[in-house]
Amino acid sequence: MPWFVWLLAAAALGAAEFFTLTLVFGLLAGAAVVAAVVAGVGIGLVGQLVALGVSAAAGLVLLRPVVLRHMNQQPLTLEGSDALIGRRAEVMQEVTATRGLIKLSGEEWSARALDETLVIPVGAWVDVMEIEGATAVVYPRELLP
Repeated sequence: MPWFVWLLAAAALGAAEFFTLTLVFGLLAGAAVVAAVVAGVGIGLVGQLVALGVSAAAGLVLLRPVVLRHMNQQPLTLEGSDALIGRRAEVMQEVTATRGLIKLSGEEWSARALDETLVIPVGAWVDVMEIEGATAVVYPRELLP
């Protein structure tokens, strides 16, 4: 029953992958499953080890870099408050370094000025530079006199 030993090894490696999330142990677990299949067919230990080595090498050299590249890509669409960065908003209540109110995407948001020396008057248009919690950090579209 060498196939059973390979399945136990695959389960142990899968558990290790669950805790590390490196994609190394998971690919080795897949290679152990391949070795279990080879053992189940009746091929000897040398064939099992060759199958393990080839499938592990193929996974680590060919598959892992592609998967890591896709995992590290930024999403194509921004969601939530990230989608508001760079948007234009209208000042509803004077914006200072500590407080203010803007109309952003049809909603009222608390705001503060990016430049602590600025006081942005009501009616001015601002760009959202970042979102900190429920507060938009803004900068005027045109510098004030």
